[in-house]
Amino acid sequence: MTSCFLGLDVGTSGVKAILVAEGGSVEASAIMPLQLSTPHPGWAEQDPEAWWQASVAAIRNVLAALPGARIAAVGISGQMHSSVFLDAHGAVIRPALLWCDGRTTAECREITERVGGENRLRDLASNPALEGFTLPKVLWLRNHEPDSFARLTTVLLAKDFVRFKLTGVLATEPSDASATLMYDTARLRWSTEILDAVGLPHSIVPNVGGSSEILGTVTREASGLTGLGTGTPVVGGGADNACGAAGVGAITPGEAVTSWGTSGTVLAPTAEPRVDPALRAHTFCHVAPGVWYLMGVVLSAGGAFAWYRDQFARDLVSSGEANERLDAEAATVPPGAEGVTFLPYLQGERTPHRDASARGAFLGLSLAHSRAHLTRAVIEGVCFALRDSVSILNELGMSPGQMLLTGGGAKSAFVRRLQADVFGIPVCTVNREEGPAYGAALLAAVGARAFPNLVAAARATLVRGPLEHPDPGAHKAYDRPYEVFRASYGAAHSGATSLG
Repeated sequence: MTSCFLGLDVGTSGVKAILVAEGGSVEASAIMPLQLSTPHPGWAEQDPEAWWQASVAAIRNVLAALPGARIAAVGISGQMHSSVFLDAHGAVIRPALLWCDGRTTAECREITERVGGENRLRDLASNPALEGFTLPKVLWLRNHEPDSFARLTTVLLAKDFVRFKLTGVLATEPSDASATLMYDTARLRWSTEILDAVGLPHSIVPNVGGSSEILGTVTREASGLTGLGTGTPVVGGGADNACGAAGVGAITPGEAVTSWGTSGTVLAPTAEPRVDPALRAHTFCHVAPGVWYLMGVVLSAGGAFAWYRDQFARDLVSSGEANERLDAEAATVPPGAEGVTFLPYLQGERTPHRDASARGAFLGLSLAHSRAHLTRAVIEGVCFALRDSVSILNELGMSPGQMLLTGGGAKSAFVRRLQADVFGIPVCTVNREEGPAYGAALLAAVGARAFPNLVAAARATLVRGPLEHPDPGAHKAYDRPYEVFRASYGAAHSGATSLG
């Protein structure tokens, strides 16, 4: 009987389940898609019960792919910030407001004022009030849906809701808690000062355990639904970005990783809770004890490319080779897309602009431009937005010597090369492409005592590929297009030329 660890990732576009053997190999995987609801421009919602149903299906499918496997422990990763509102019976009150939902600008101002200003909020939470965070969503519920708020007993994050359905235990862990704006990231505790300032009961937040700590076991009911054995341990897990970093070995200070999911991130672990004085980057807890990280966020990275592909390359989508064909077209265009600039702010932006009202745009179009130019501009626009975060790390004295790549940006040789050239630093991948689900499985392995800690688990299971060095000439060629990109941010509000 094969002993495996189950890693589950509750993402925005789908739920992914993988089985990882004790030696680190991925023995089976399954994905169940999810739909995103956008009731109004700038809004983004999902039904938490849909997460659960997709998780059940993904778990059943991955277990069926490896009959006879013994699951030693379960780890769960999930989208950050997204709010699950539960009543006293553990029932979902309304659809979750997601990390990319931008409706809470007024609530962000309310929080900042009630706490005593942005500097005070930075001292208490290490972050500013941003629309994507969880606390503004709670206040939005209070301000706009008072009947629903009157039923509210507990707020959970996405992966914590799935663990609740698996185990019946209400809990979270530091990496997700630190992204709610209700947690004192530096002192590793819920911030009673913030909760008191905004008038919320302390009981609204769950207990906090460790990311690799066993926080519950699979119930008999959940066992019948998923096929997991009753009593299977389920660890704390972690936020998707932290688990994604763990899944490629970016755990210790000095490392850095860029991830392309629906959003895009640049993440750098630190040995202390360092805070960007300008609050352009976030400071959160990592899934390894005693480690924090600084992170810049692009709200639309892979999501921007998927939108572009589905809207402007519909002739390729049905073939199943759209991404490869678009990459090949873009490779025929020189750096800078011959004057076309794409602003990827389709759902607002976080780093460095902190602006939920920003919107996307194509600039510099002419009759001489083709789809190949637009494709290259989209990919370059995402890379430029990520370079903003790399620049912030450089300013803070955390200049990465190399960049680990994961997610969609790691799978394409063309996009890997483009990132190296745009960032001006070597990039590399690792031998695992499962992202946050793999990091969650490693946490499960540590919880089951297969490894003494997460660093040991990563060293035993991950192998890095060769470095891909930037072309000095190409990097220099990107300096001007990048400056044009940065100077064009105002067009995200001015109604500049956009395609639609």
